[in-house]
Amino acid sequence: MNDPQQLAHQAELAIGECHDEAKLEQLRVAYLGQKGAVAELLRQLPQLPPEQRRDFGRAVNAAKTTIETALGARREILGEAALLARLQAERVDVTLPGRGEQPGGLHPVTRTLSRIEALFRGIGFDVEEGPEIEDDFHNFGALNIPDDHPARAMHDTFYLPSGLLLRTHTSPVQVRVLERQAPPVQLIAPGRVYRRDSDLTHTPMFHQVEGLMVDEGVSFAHLKGILIDFLRQFFGREDLPIRFRPSFFPFTEPSAEADIGCVICDGAGCRVCKHTGWLEVLGCGMVHPNVLRNVGVDAERYTGFAFGMGVERLAMLQYRIGDLRLFFDNDLRFLRQFN
Repeated sequence: MNDPQQLAHQAELAIGECHDEAKLEQLRVAYLGQKGAVAELLRQLPQLPPEQRRDFGRAVNAAKTTIETALGARREILGEAALLARLQAERVDVTLPGRGEQPGGLHPVTRTLSRIEALFRGIGFDVEEGPEIEDDFHNFGALNIPDDHPARAMHDTFYLPSGLLLRTHTSPVQVRVLERQAPPVQLIAPGRVYRRDSDLTHTPMFHQVEGLMVDEGVSFAHLKGILIDFLRQFFGREDLPIRFRPSFFPFTEPSAEADIGCVICDGAGCRVCKHTGWLEVLGCGMVHPNVLRNVGVDAERYTGFAFGMGVERLAMLQYRIGDLRLFFDNDLRFLRQFN
């Protein structure tokens, strides 16, 4: 076709009848592409007599502008039509009832931690925190655990290449508080701790709450009174049987473990208490004088007691959960029971 005006008219008719963006793109290439109809007309320009070239070039450019304008207008119309169709397909019936949102809830371990903290705050204990990456002195040395003591191997510690380690208990928090604050001190230190262990009742990461009281005249009687009252308040039973058994910890002397009457079978004997009627829930004792000396506290003037408990174990007993790993599986069917 050698007539630019006729080409522009033909293009306008084809573009006006196009109802698809892909087809519209094909028309653009056919008319305006490098091998399109307009380019073909421009290639004829050198073959024309010199006096006709100016008018013919102007006519070709006018045809090109007309086609471009028609393409732009049609593209806008098709875009609006596509948007309208999409809105119609995706429209929302605002008269329908709302789907609502499932309310969230606190994790059972968080609930247990909050309850422990509330009970100890109620009797004047502070809540302290410390770093989870510790050095050897604060995690072992200051707590009267020498380099060759078997307790280090028992901990199965996660050591870092730098020589630091993931804390195996929250006792280092107690050490750090005593380093910066003179007695009297009474605190609990909740937090995550790490040991190489994983089975039905152990995980490599778990939560502990350790407590400390240091002052003049603190005795084992104070320790027993506070822990007995705490355990009975925590489990909601004033008649809860509690006993203290002699034990050994490098950082306390004397040391003990506290047992409660099995809350599952009421002391009759079951699989959970191994048919003994008792459940071990925490360790405790009087702070070893060497620990006080290691942090610059006068062991002749001050005495203190310390205790530690596993939060997951208390949560398992409180909510009667048989597998510790349920706390970390993030199974919503399990977690929704605590909403």
